[in-house]
Amino acid sequence: MTFVAAGQFWMGSDADERRLAYRLSSQAVRKARWFEAELTRRRQTLPDFCIDRFLVTQAQYAAFVTRAGHRPPGIQKDEYLRQGFLVHDYESKVTPYLWPDGGPPAHLAEQPVVLVSAADAEAYCRWRHPTFHLPTEAEWEKAARGNHGWIFPWGNRWDPDRLNSATRGPDGTTPVTRYAAGASPYGLFDAVGNVFQWTASAIADGRRVLKGCAWDDEAGLCRPAFRHGRPSESRHILIGFRCAGPAGHP
Repeated sequence: MTFVAAGQFWMGSDADERRLAYRLSSQAVRKARWFEAELTRRRQTLPDFCIDRFLVTQAQYAAFVTRAGHRPPGIQKDEYLRQGFLVHDYESKVTPYLWPDGGPPAHLAEQPVVLVSAADAEAYCRWRHPTFHLPTEAEWEKAARGNHGWIFPWGNRWDPDRLNSATRGPDGTTPVTRYAAGASPYGLFDAVGNVFQWTASAIADGRRVLKGCAWDDEAGLCRPAFRHGRPSESRHILIGFRCAGPAGHP
């Protein structure tokens, strides 16, 4: 984990940031006005806390499944299609992330675990330590962009070489330690890119807030201010997580 000191930071986006995001986005995103649901840029204050530098990996989650007897990640095709969002082809895109024989494929061991619900993620965090939890949206955003409100974790200029995204990615998840150049001021790897991340926060209709962006997303989405919601029971190949906890857990 990395320590995030108490104090103020910039959260959300302003009109200038959203205009940049639309310029970096496809016509479909611009037409749908995806970024209008972002929180208005403002100063926010948090106490100190700790947060995982890296996304939880398939290997780490496998230890939890084995030792705690928790269900392995995965979803049946009919359940996957009923979710009704981000429907990638099940056979070609989802099945490579299913676990054969109770464990992850060896080549995925150091890549982020996916196909887990928010409740699965919360159970894993509690298993690691009783005080651990999914980060709130505010905790996640401060750790992902630092105190100065950078547009991207590394600064204010888009750089596709610093993350796993649709701009220059390998069309799937990558090891959680690969993109060191994209680390945030607090040392978070994959703060954007690789997979979206569950948080402990919810939007008004009850859906859980997701932060970050995934390996198949375009540049405009890959900003710490971007947010959207999914039902907490969702399991998808684009959604993973990291844990947070009180200060004192480096």
